[in-house]
Amino acid sequence: MCGIVGGVAERNISEILIEGLKRLEYRGYDSAGLALINHGQVLRERRVGKVVNLEEAVKSHQVAGTLGIAHTRWATHGKPTETNAHPHISGKVAVVHNGIIENYAELKADLQALGYVFSSQTDTEVVAHLVAEALKTADSLLVAVQSIVSKLKGAYALGIVHADYPDELITVREGSPLVIGVGIGENFIGSDQLALLPITNRFIYLEEGDIARLTRTSIEIYAHGTQAVQRPVKELDATVSNSSKGEYKHYMLKEIYEQPEALQQTISQALNGNALREDFLADAEVNFRNIEQIQIIACGTSYHAGMIAKYWAEQLIDVPCQVEIASEFRYRSPVIINRTLYVCISQSGETADTLAALRDTQKRAAAKGLNIATMTICNVATSSMVRETDHHLLTLAGPEIGVASTKAFTTQLAALMLLLLKIGQVKQRISAEQMTEITDALWHCPKVILDTLQHNAEILRLSELFVEKQHCLFLGRGTHFPIALEGALKLKEISYIHAEGYAAGELKHGPLALVDNDMPVVILAPQDDMLDKLKSNMEEVQARGGELFIFADEQSGITEKDRQHVVNIPSVNTWLAPIVYSIPVQLLSYHVAVLRGTDVDQPRNLAKSVTVE
Repeated sequence: MCGIVGGVAERNISEILIEGLKRLEYRGYDSAGLALINHGQVLRERRVGKVVNLEEAVKSHQVAGTLGIAHTRWATHGKPTETNAHPHISGKVAVVHNGIIENYAELKADLQALGYVFSSQTDTEVVAHLVAEALKTADSLLVAVQSIVSKLKGAYALGIVHADYPDELITVREGSPLVIGVGIGENFIGSDQLALLPITNRFIYLEEGDIARLTRTSIEIYAHGTQAVQRPVKELDATVSNSSKGEYKHYMLKEIYEQPEALQQTISQALNGNALREDFLADAEVNFRNIEQIQIIACGTSYHAGMIAKYWAEQLIDVPCQVEIASEFRYRSPVIINRTLYVCISQSGETADTLAALRDTQKRAAAKGLNIATMTICNVATSSMVRETDHHLLTLAGPEIGVASTKAFTTQLAALMLLLLKIGQVKQRISAEQMTEITDALWHCPKVILDTLQHNAEILRLSELFVEKQHCLFLGRGTHFPIALEGALKLKEISYIHAEGYAAGELKHGPLALVDNDMPVVILAPQDDMLDKLKSNMEEVQARGGELFIFADEQSGITEKDRQHVVNIPSVNTWLAPIVYSIPVQLLSYHVAVLRGTDVDQPRNLAKSVTVE
């Protein structure tokens, strides 16, 4: 959520900042703004709505400068208005901010007592005034910023400029991601390297507590505010910048169709024929051998992936596995158990609650002298979670721009299966026959997904029956209960139809009361040992007048009849069926959203990367 871009150069950077904001639009936002330093003045433009509104204002007013900061805001404190949009100014200081200043109310009261007047409802404005106040005694902008960060409580990333320092950009990272883009005769900051890829592929990834001073020709970094340090410059593969929609109407649809390739890439890093590569997670073998259980921590879609992994871990390799929502795990003082593998799943590797849960777990385990191991499964090799866990496994999905996750989710499932195969191999909990069966099915999975995508036109026709609906149920059993949850999440995220996912066996325990002639019920019906029980659940729904929309294995024997619509899904190995059955629910949600006229890629009130609580 929110996006920061800033830079210092010899050329006018207004267009660079605007382009950077456009490349961060996928993160979710409700307003945008920029501030440029020009001849001792702060020139600011802010607009509610899309970045294009800001772009038009900048062009119209011919705002230019060689030093500047820009921002897309997702409202936390104060409504989405122009007054609350960033950057915020105090005198000659301009500030952009991602995250939350938790103690802003106390700081605001102190500043008001000193005579500062606040023009916004945001927590960010206190930072601008604090810097302005510190500059009354500090001998540089850097020193002023260093002196105020200890007063800020919360998670934040900051970009700060001052009209009297026309070649100096100060940035701070504390709990919110920030990178430095290294150029020639110019340097930049961004909350995501994607924003800066058109101008550089060389990046410095700031650590927690870092403060950096950028000029056109130098980068100074201070750990914990004052200790000068060197951070490595990393060169990013240019293919990461491939983020255009191409021939597709929306990023989400493009990313749905990219899933066969994304899965192929993720699988290929681990398999050599029907065997795991010798170097795959080789550094984790000692830990895997010693663990007695797995604890998965995640949020949203990643949590659903973890739920499926729990079934796999316990049924396939006989290892106990628990799954928890990170925002609950981190606050309920969980017991940290010895010889446990803690697995954090996150698309970005920066999810605030998951990252905080990881750090708290590590701290408490160290305090008690417990022997645990930590692991990240995520899509960003340079993320905080990858850097801060003992081991990591990347999902090679490529950039995912649509807020509603598709290829990141299915590659997480593939990665989790690969992880469990490795643990099962190390602990000798999986037979050679099972290993061959599942690895062969993994290689075949991209083809099955391609065949499933051939049903797009059928699913589009069915989606027309959802357009006027206000509620929907998704039902699944076993590993398809989490897919039901995921399908409901997708539908509510982008179409704004209220949807709930349930374990089909729970129908009689409440949800059946909701079923009537106007309630569509989506059923996930793979060919597994729960199919007969699922068919009984379907009869229960039909007896109450519910209309069924069934994604069924082509060998299931389920056929079309009155108020029972069936899309036949290609037969797939039972273990990997959740990956394949994700595809039709993604397509259904997409088409319903398009028909209802919602903003598919950037649904209201949501952000792609949730870097604050």
